[in-house]
Amino acid sequence: MFELNTVDEVPVYIDGADEINHYLHMIKGGGGALTREKIIGAVAEKFVCIADQSKYVDVLGSFPLPVEVVPMARSFVARELVKLGGHPELRDGFITDNGNIILDVHGLKIAKPVELEATINQLAGVVTCGLFARRRADVLLLGREDGVEVIQ
Repeated sequence: MFELNTVDEVPVYIDGADEINHYLHMIKGGGGALTREKIIGAVAEKFVCIADQSKYVDVLGSFPLPVEVVPMARSFVARELVKLGGHPELRDGFITDNGNIILDVHGLKIAKPVELEATINQLAGVVTCGLFARRRADVLLLGREDGVEVIQ
């Protein structure tokens, strides 16, 4: 394993998703490493997502959207997420690798993931959200009962 700051390039990043749609927009971060995953995704030349058919959805949002937040901004960010139609819940007892907290936002039906990603990421105190829409996957290897479907 290498530190990102010691390499010049990342040719391929392979990871899963908590949800993914046919545009290859994703919700990631159920394990809590969304900021680091988003950084690696941004650096990588090619982003390959591997998921099974249970993660493939028409509209993102059944899986709660993780939002990494600086602790002192928790209440402010939560109020703003309510204004966006969500129901944020503190991921109790969890601290990210970056020393922050996660609000899991329930109840969103994410029709415009690129716009929602930008809106949430602009809230003061948000480190990043688990929407991977601006930098979506380049390829999805979708496991189905009858084999693997490649979606690009």
